[in-house]
Amino acid sequence: MSNAIATVSLSGTLEEKLRAAAAAGFAGVEIFENDLIGSSLSPRAVRGMLDDLGLACMLYQPFRDFEGMPGHLRQRAMDRAERKFDLMGELGADRILVCSNCSPVSLGERARIVDDFRELGERAAKRGILAGYEALAWGRHVFDHRDVWSIVEQVDHPNIGIILDSYHSLSRKIPSESISQIRGDKIVFVQLADAPLLDMDLLYWSRHFRNLPGQGGLDVDSYVAEILRTGYDGPFSLEIFNDRFRSNSATLVAEDGHRSLNYVRDAALRQLGLETTMPAPQPVLAAEFVEFTADGVESARLGSTLATLGFTLAGEHRQKKVTRWRQGGVNLVINAEPKGFASAYRAAHGPSICAIGVRVKDKAAVLARAAALGIRAYSPEGRPGRMAMPALRGVGGSLVYLIDDNEVEGLWAREFVALDMEPDAPVHARGFDHLAAVVHEDEFLSWQLYWRALFGLEAKAAQDVIDPSGLVHSQALQSPDGGFRVTLNASDARQTLSSRFLEQGIGGGYQHIAITTDDIFATARALRDSGAAMLAIPDNYHADLAARFGFDDAMIARMAQLGILYDEDAEGNGFWQLYSRAFDKLFFFEIVQRDPAYTGYGAPNAGVRLAAQNRFRDDSLID
Repeated sequence: MSNAIATVSLSGTLEEKLRAAAAAGFAGVEIFENDLIGSSLSPRAVRGMLDDLGLACMLYQPFRDFEGMPGHLRQRAMDRAERKFDLMGELGADRILVCSNCSPVSLGERARIVDDFRELGERAAKRGILAGYEALAWGRHVFDHRDVWSIVEQVDHPNIGIILDSYHSLSRKIPSESISQIRGDKIVFVQLADAPLLDMDLLYWSRHFRNLPGQGGLDVDSYVAEILRTGYDGPFSLEIFNDRFRSNSATLVAEDGHRSLNYVRDAALRQLGLETTMPAPQPVLAAEFVEFTADGVESARLGSTLATLGFTLAGEHRQKKVTRWRQGGVNLVINAEPKGFASAYRAAHGPSICAIGVRVKDKAAVLARAAALGIRAYSPEGRPGRMAMPALRGVGGSLVYLIDDNEVEGLWAREFVALDMEPDAPVHARGFDHLAAVVHEDEFLSWQLYWRALFGLEAKAAQDVIDPSGLVHSQALQSPDGGFRVTLNASDARQTLSSRFLEQGIGGGYQHIAITTDDIFATARALRDSGAAMLAIPDNYHADLAARFGFDDAMIARMAQLGILYDEDAEGNGFWQLYSRAFDKLFFFEIVQRDPAYTGYGAPNAGVRLAAQNRFRDDSLID
């Protein structure tokens, strides 16, 4: 089974698309007709370029408005098919996609459609071509792959088969189990696409919002599993229409596309209990630490800030200018080394979060899966093998360190000299609730795929957050048990807090850390008493809170005094939030208390928080 991609999925000229597909490792491409028509290359020159790049033209598409055409239009459709067959000969393609007719003049008579395909089969056989019939979700008469299969069976011609497309089937909620009725040897080609779950016109949804498997909400895994169950062993290809992808780097989309196909094939094989070529996803058990990069002066100031937030200096690295700060189950590391990765990251981003450490059951399996998915491991130049923990490249060039769960305590003891901690810290943090990252808009879907494909994180419902200066897209992902959570945020609006973070830090990265507490009121009082710089929330918010949730005056007064925000789900499960001011206007902390059944992130409060932070902005920085 090989991987292919439709040229329509990528941005750029046809030549740029082909180079990107080859560089990403695809075995072949679908040539989309409009890409060829708009190219200055002749079909023979395109074939020469394909040969030079080691690519095959696996499919030519689409051939539209074919079956059921009345009168002289039927002959014209056959003549057009012959011209396309000539063209395919020059390209070296032996398969063509015939999509179900959308013409308002087309006839839906089944016998007529069957006759048309029988004649097409005869013409295709003379050229050694396979014609695949695909049900468009918005087809005029045929819009269900079950109807296509019934027609293909009636046609009963060796050169006529079916093409399956996950978007067209799943957008119409056609059961994937129905694929079991299709013979694997009659499947000419398979196209895959995912999509967010939206309620809109099928054609508009398709043309603007399709994305890669692992970036949407359709059950593409089960769809592929049913196809594999038929015995199909041909290519799996991507056909993506997406506004983001049209403006993104073709290289980025091609690399993600190749990764997504390997990911969805692996998931499908696991559903069937069949052998696969990569280790299973290793879920993140928890975040073990967050690492900051800061120079000597910044490090001292950051340490003071952490102290006001209840953290205690717990250890010093045995060989490096690195300190460990701890509170309850939360470990924060400040790296002030003048050389190495953290120093280079600091030069580009300023004092910032440069790495996270995550606990997994089997870090070797994570590394092997990452390699199979084309995710790069980090290897320090000139010092291979000297890292205490293996690491992968992450958001904004940061690192994701991997720690086996049974190695955690030994790692801290080996790397750090422990210091005496104060017995009673003013804030009792239980652990990390979530980590929040900001990414460029064109990488928003890419990083979702990263976390889902590598660690098996599950995507929660996407949110649109209102910043005073524009819209911010937010996507939360978490491990199945909720032990690890990460949110991704992106915005096209240049003056939003997210966009200003990107501009100030020269690229994406982690912007805030959310820490859990068991008593947010006690925590808030301790933070106030320690002099922690906390974010002021306007009185109007708490006045509205009283109306929304019926809190009594005394409770509202306490929450207002301490700057506590609140959200509640439909079942009455609560979520309390408290925010710090930002360090050097770059990153900040959130303290949360969540009822166990509450699965959200306080999205209704995000706009209030952003407005409050905007009151502290200046010309170029954020708070």
